[in-house]
Amino acid sequence: MKCALLLTGLFLAACSNPTPSENTETVQEHTKIAKIKLYALECGYVNMLDLGLFASNGAFDGRTNNAISSCYLIRHPNGDLLWDTGLPDALHAAKDGITNGPFHLSVPNTLSGQLESLGVSAQDIEYLSLSHTHFDHAGNAGQYAASTFIVHESELAHMFRDEARADAQQFPAYSALEKSEKITFTDNHDVFGDGTVEILSMPGHTPGHTVLKLELANAGTILLTGDLYHLYESRTLRTVPVFNTDEPETLRSMDAFEALAKETNARVIIQHSVKDFEALPKAPRYLD
Repeated sequence: MKCALLLTGLFLAACSNPTPSENTETVQEHTKIAKIKLYALECGYVNMLDLGLFASNGAFDGRTNNAISSCYLIRHPNGDLLWDTGLPDALHAAKDGITNGPFHLSVPNTLSGQLESLGVSAQDIEYLSLSHTHFDHAGNAGQYAASTFIVHESELAHMFRDEARADAQQFPAYSALEKSEKITFTDNHDVFGDGTVEILSMPGHTPGHTVLKLELANAGTILLTGDLYHLYESRTLRTVPVFNTDEPETLRSMDAFEALAKETNARVIIQHSVKDFEALPKAPRYLD
């Protein structure tokens, strides 16, 4: 999602298939990790006051929707990957949240606090990747600038273009990543080189939008959608938000995504779906 938020001060103050097994533990040293684990983290809530923005064909006009902004910590024997950073932790200070334009935003629990409860600091995370750089997916990204930033080349250019730099409301949330160590790619990227954690190019929502594919020992293939879809109906109706950078490209990405989901019999997790999020084990429990 994208909107002109009046959050400049907050950003600056902050610079959130097969039956799977559910387990509980505090994150331990990598040498003790024998299998890949997926931790689902609550990174804020978004009340979409004008759902019409999410369908260029008018399918959602006159409707509202309650959504979550979710983040994910992926534990691998060779390191950690933080996927998306949600709404800014600074919003936690606004007890009742804030309303800005078509969205009401709230952060009951901070991303940093949830990671801390797992024994993880920002300096402990080897890799950071963002499905894209809209405010509800990159709100805390600058806090993880010590990590190696894995980013599609088109998204990197998009997030540091002149227009983005001039956006005093959103750019400060991730500007520190400009100096981060980076791994860039143009198609797909195999994070650990073993096919278990892959970042897949699915452009259209933004120029370098990506989704995440995981291969878990018990849960099988997991696909995290980023903002390819915002709700179940988006997937069924193939709706494209009015603010996507390229609608035809989005539709091509949807085709590629659905072919992959069918081929791998994947469990698809729509990252803004409260239902999908609530169906996942909550940290310190994890999916493996």
